Amino acid sequence: MAPTKTAAADVDVLIVGAGLSGIGAARHLQMDLPDKSFKILEMRESLGGTWDIFRYPGIRSDSDCYTFSYKFKPWPSDQSIADGELILDYLKEAATETGVDKYIEYNQKVTAADWSSADQRWTVTVEDVKTGESSKVTCTFLYGNTGYYSYEAGYEPDFPGKKDFKGQIVQPQFWPEDLDYAGKKVVIIGSGATAVTLLPAMADLAEHVTMLQRTPTYMLTLPKRDPLARALYGVLGQKRAYPIVRWANATRMVGFYHFCQQFPGLSRKMLMGQVAGQVKGADVDMATDFNPPYNPWDQRLCVVPSGDLFRRLKQDDASIVTDQIETFTENGIKLKSGKELEADIVVTATGLDLLLIGGIEASIDGESVDPTKQMVYRGCMLTNVPNFAFTVGYTNSSWTLKADLVAEYVCKVLGHMDEQGFSTATPQNDDPSVKEEPLLNFPAGYVMRALDRFPKAGSKAPWKMRMTYHQDYLDIRRGALEDGALKFAKPVQPAVKKKSRAKAAA
Repeated sequence: MAPTKTAAADVDVLIVGAGLSGIGAARHLQMDLPDKSFKILEMRESLGGTWDIFRYPGIRSDSDCYTFSYKFKPWPSDQSIADGELILDYLKEAATETGVDKYIEYNQKVTAADWSSADQRWTVTVEDVKTGESSKVTCTFLYGNTGYYSYEAGYEPDFPGKKDFKGQIVQPQFWPEDLDYAGKKVVIIGSGATAVTLLPAMADLAEHVTMLQRTPTYMLTLPKRDPLARALYGVLGQKRAYPIVRWANATRMVGFYHFCQQFPGLSRKMLMGQVAGQVKGADVDMATDFNPPYNPWDQRLCVVPSGDLFRRLKQDDASIVTDQIETFTENGIKLKSGKELEADIVVTATGLDLLLIGGIEASIDGESVDPTKQMVYRGCMLTNVPNFAFTVGYTNSSWTLKADLVAEYVCKVLGHMDEQGFSTATPQNDDPSVKEEPLLNFPAGYVMRALDRFPKAGSKAPWKMRMTYHQDYLDIRRGALEDGALKFAKPVQPAVKKKSRAKAAA
């Protein structure tokens, strides 16, 4: 067993994760509560989270970078659907410019956290992933910014015959740096954002790339360069134009989502019509390859920047096949239709393995907390768990829109506690009329597989897990902190023993 040491490095706020959310959370603390001490623990060797982990060809944002970037740092380019390298550079720049990078401790994996009611603070167990050494850090507020998927494993179905395949099988989350696919036949299994990104990117070098999908996805073409940003940046300058572009794009995304929910038939017709015009002349079947069996925005749409996927499908080196896998073979994949796809490389773009709060084992006074038994308050705190918040972004808009709001809310709560002399803030549901609902009401496969591992949402505010940025924005800005559900408490004063009369007389 690795040795244990106890460090006396107490901080006010301990942030777990130095990705998009963690860097933003730290910056909000700097701006709103400059007297608060904090540190960021990151299990990897570098910052950036998703944008440092994923290195597959063509990796890019699947939402516009004006809403994907921070409120406090304008996106510097007119490239709205940006490559992963640009996003990672942006995150590094944000951390360096603000000095947040100086508060990050790398290779530090948080494994457990125990809240002490007597001390009114968290004791967090940290493992150094290089040495295996364990240490303790205490904080008064614990803030999880680890995303909602496992960094250590992706989701990959147990395909029949996989061991018989003589080629190479690659998971996009763990892309080999030395993978040579030039002149090779590549089959990408999947129909989500990763597959849609990989096909046009790999087709430049591969002999042929096939996107094998069991179920089609709705696709939406957006310009890679934002016309509104190009116009306003030139006229108003970056600083003044950025908030306008950010708000306009957030409004457009949310508006289109609600339009799809209200008018599914019309929105289906619009989306499929847009695709049909762009794949004209390609060897595809609109009724099979681009006709999902669900309504628009029942699952996340795939953004196709400037129609790159559709242009590629018009060439001989790329194709889409809609079918189901019967088995892997020595030389490829046999489909249930009887067709066989030859492959030198198979890429399993089959989704993520969701994991809440990085798998940290939480306890209160030594008693384990089961997250699945808790309800989520305002989308970022857990019932009966004091001084704790976490970030889960929107499924229908950019992740950062929600991450910024959560950080702003956490700062408001902490500021209110300081002003009123409170030491704890704990959500409690005392309303019997609140019914449990799934945390993410989003029937994508990667979500449905993990729902039993997640806490629940509630049927009404403040327990409702909303996916509407503008409502959350108003709630954070104007909503009351003391709403009856978030219970604030002052420090527990130790009992003072009264002196006996005899001792007093003496």
